Amino acid sequence: MGRLDGKIAIISGAARGQGAAEARLFVAEGAHVVIGDVLDDQGQALAAELGTAARYQRLDVTDEDDWAAGVQLAVSEFGGLHVLVANAGISPPPKPIIELTLDEYRRVIDVNQIGTFLGLRAAIPAILASGGGSIVTISSVGGLQGVPGMAPYTSSKFAVRGLTRVAALEYADRGIRVNTVAPGPIDTAMMQPGFWGDTDLRPLMAATSPMRRVGQPDEVAELVLFLASDASSYCNGSEFLIDGGYLAGPAAVPSDD
Repeated sequence: MGRLDGKIAIISGAARGQGAAEARLFVAEGAHVVIGDVLDDQGQALAAELGTAARYQRLDVTDEDDWAAGVQLAVSEFGGLHVLVANAGISPPPKPIIELTLDEYRRVIDVNQIGTFLGLRAAIPAILASGGGSIVTISSVGGLQGVPGMAPYTSSKFAVRGLTRVAALEYADRGIRVNTVAPGPIDTAMMQPGFWGDTDLRPLMAATSPMRRVGQPDEVAELVLFLASDASSYCNGSEFLIDGGYLAGPAAVPSDD
């Protein structure tokens, strides 16, 4: 049996990167998945790849109606909702606080923080109606420490951790577990050339990691799968790091030997 047999999930930001890895793994483990994203072509292609177990739904996480439509699709197409993965997020190039415009700051808060709140609010009633389940939010190592130049992103990811704990407390006795995953540097579009100009951030981040590499989306997906499954039945309101030891302490400087 698959680890998610009989489960129905919505994953936001699922057209590429970590979200796509999660969607593929969820389907492989027996789940039906609503793929939510604003990248229509990539989202539709992924749904076609995954077959009858997946549907694509345009999902701007800042839009209440889009969230309602995603939940309704899960219920109407697959019969309910058991899992929400609030994966969607953005990270603009670094900029000092005094150089940030209000619109630039607010845009990140809207997607990363308010988008997570709207997802919780939309999904919880359907998960309750389905008999309970699991919610996984995605924070970041940037939500556990200050990062110069990243005030909007860091603020939003700290807030995601707080939202997670509140939701975990409010619904624990009604059959919903809520946990957050905090990835370190992961090999997604945010790290690759073309996202912040032509810079490839992966070698730099690998050099600062105790493991001397960045993580892979499939590795994050495995942790998210565990939290979505019944194997994590006593995990609630917790934070799960997947950072290769990034926050354990300063990594030794690589030697030439």
